[in-house]
Amino acid sequence: MTKIKVLFLCIHNSARSQMAEAYLKKYGGDQFEAESAGLEPGILNPLAVEVMKEAGIDISTNKTKDVFQLYEQKKSFHYVITVCDKESSDRCPVFPMLSEKINWSFEDPSAFSGTHEDKLLATRLVRDQIKTAVLKFIHDISIASE
Repeated sequence: MTKIKVLFLCIHNSARSQMAEAYLKKYGGDQFEAESAGLEPGILNPLAVEVMKEAGIDISTNKTKDVFQLYEQKKSFHYVITVCDKESSDRCPVFPMLSEKINWSFEDPSAFSGTHEDKLLATRLVRDQIKTAVLKFIHDISIASE
């Protein structure tokens, strides 16, 4: 069985796309192959690492990746899912052999303000929204392929 290749993209590949990749790897079984990258790769967001650890997933050793390097490597994906705002999503390259580009817009944890607890609470909400979206994606793809 050929795996469905999915790329999650956001600006820095530091939080949202990392969480989405981790959830697809955890719940997608043998049906999916997940990667993530960013338009301007930064450093892994410690808030994302912390809230994912709370959910039983360790992303602390993940590296951020540049989407344009993946493009130059001629990687192909069935789905490219952007997890940032629409304007940023429109800046992403178009990959060859792409079946579908999807935009899921989630708030950026790097933009949260307040106390550490305030930022953690907001990042947990984003984490849970991403998990819900990934589980729905898996469900929808599974039904479509029946």
